[in-house]
Amino acid sequence: MVSRDFICQLEGYGLTTASILYRLPDHPHLLQTYVWQEYDLAPQFPILHEFLDFWQRELAGPLYSVTVSHARLIRPAEFRAVDGEISIH
Repeated sequence: MVSRDFICQLEGYGLTTASILYRLPDHPHLLQTYVWQEYDLAPQFPILHEFLDFWQRELAGPLYSVTVSHARLIRPAEFRAVDGEISIH
């Protein structure tokens, strides 16, 4: 069984991390941090935008800032064809 994460990586998705600062609903002068991580497509980040839309629609804490980091974990250059196999005892 192949993991969903591996399939996403092969399809061009990369690990995306968003550091989200938001204001506490009861104490708007205080900021809280939330870290979100998922496989997403750069530079459009459709999955992150869907999550942020959900946040603004359903959660009480207003967003203050979002910092995004993205890295493709598997690149085509990392794959090599193997012509043979060597067995050692």
